[in-house]
Amino acid sequence: MGNHSLHLLIIFMSFQCFLAYHTMAKPSMTSNPAAIKFIKSSCKSTLYPVLCVQCLSAFANTVKQSEKQLAHAALSVSLSRAKSTTIFVSKLNRIRGLKPREKQAVKDCLDTMSDSVDQINKSIPELGHTGQFSAGQDFMWHVSNVQTWVSAALTDENTCLDGFSGPGMNGNVKAALRVRILHVAQVTSNALALVNRFADRHRPRTISNSP
Repeated sequence: MGNHSLHLLIIFMSFQCFLAYHTMAKPSMTSNPAAIKFIKSSCKSTLYPVLCVQCLSAFANTVKQSEKQLAHAALSVSLSRAKSTTIFVSKLNRIRGLKPREKQAVKDCLDTMSDSVDQINKSIPELGHTGQFSAGQDFMWHVSNVQTWVSAALTDENTCLDGFSGPGMNGNVKAALRVRILHVAQVTSNALALVNRFADRHRPRTISNSP
C-alpha cells in the first residue's frame, strides 16, 4: 500500500510539473517574423535546435535580432526550468517511502540543482555587464564568467542524473526525475551554446603591432 501511495504521489507531482511547463506564454510566431527567423538561425548552433526554437520564440519581440538578448532569454528560460525542477526535487525529498539509496540520491540531486540555480542566476546580471561600455579584456572577463557558471550549472544537472545510475535505481523516482533533469540540462546546454555564439561574434579582435 505504501509503494502504491508513493507511486500515485509521484504521478500527481509529475502532472503538476507538466502543467507548469505547458501553461507558459505561447510564442507569437507572427509577431516578429524577422526575429523568429533570427532565432531559428541562431538555434542551429545548439545541440537541441527544435527545443531552442520552442523555448525562445516567445521572446521574439524582445530579442529582435540581438545575440545578447537571445542569450539572455535562453538563460532566463534555463533559470525558470531549473527553479521549477528544484522545487519538484525538494518536494520529492520530503515524501515517505523512498528507499535509502533513493533518498540519498534525491538529497544529492537537490544540492546539485540548488547550486545549478545559483550558477545560472548570477550569470544573468553578469551577461548584462557585457554592454556597450564593456570592451576588450573587460568584455572577455564578464563573458568568461558567464560561460564558466553556465557550464558549471550544466555539470550539476548531469551530476544529478548520474546519482540515479546503477542497479536498484530504476523505479518511479528515477523515471520522474530523469525526464525533468534531462529537459533542464538540454535547455541549459542550449543557453550555453548561445552564450558562446554571442561571445565568439563579439570577441574583441587582436590588433597586430607588426609592421
